[in-house]
Amino acid sequence: MVKRTGKYELVSLYALLAVCLAATLLPFVWMLSTSFKDTSEIFTKSPVFIPKTPTLQNYRELFVRVDFLMHFLNSVIVAAGVTFLSLLVNALAAFAFAKLNFAGREKLFALLLLTMMVPGQVTMMPVFIILKSLGLLNSYLGLIIPGCASIFAIFMLRQFMRDIPDELIDAARIDGCSDLRVFFNIVLPLCKPALVTLLIFNFMGAWNEFLWPLIVMIKEEKYTLPVALANLNGQFGTDWGILMAGSVVVVAPVIIVFLIAQKHYIEGITAGAVKG
Repeated sequence: MVKRTGKYELVSLYALLAVCLAATLLPFVWMLSTSFKDTSEIFTKSPVFIPKTPTLQNYRELFVRVDFLMHFLNSVIVAAGVTFLSLLVNALAAFAFAKLNFAGREKLFALLLLTMMVPGQVTMMPVFIILKSLGLLNSYLGLIIPGCASIFAIFMLRQFMRDIPDELIDAARIDGCSDLRVFFNIVLPLCKPALVTLLIFNFMGAWNEFLWPLIVMIKEEKYTLPVALANLNGQFGTDWGILMAGSVVVVAPVIIVFLIAQKHYIEGITAGAVKG
């Protein structure tokens, strides 16, 4: 009886996971399907997932209406810049809070944690005014610099670094290693799963960011892909086929990055789940 109950629970669990998976994938499948449909198939009364006459016309129109290469390069520059600098800055801050002893360390870290309760919309206007005074509007630096520091990233890396034995770092210092050399040669390699996890988070956030690039970038030639894609919405209507084709193009790099780094991502997410 116990075995049968356990089997039913396992079947129920897998059924629930299958339903959740289907609900998650359904919008992506519909988006991909719509991108290969012509207008007559998109607005049929009964929805069809598999196009009867698949066409690449939406993708052709997309590259005609939008300077895709220019906006793609803008997104790559911004996402790569935010991801790289964010990992570096946040890792250095986490190392200081985890392994360096200085006066007021714990109080300062607690103060940083309190700032996580402040919504990003509250600081958006002051940051915009600062960037304007520095002449960084309509520039890549205006998008990259504000995204370099993240309290959540510092907290996550600090918790990961605290598990690194102090004896290992002390031995390196006895051998003559400076703090920076300890950071780059010992701490960072041991934090690889956490760093890859943050890499995915930062890249996805920077790549999909819409509101901040829309505010900072004034000229169209500096638009990132999400902003350029939003301009496909017409005043009196929307060509959903082209819009879905653009959405597929925007989502594809994020999926590729995740598939490449998923092994280390899972390690970073599950780090610390099992002790002893």
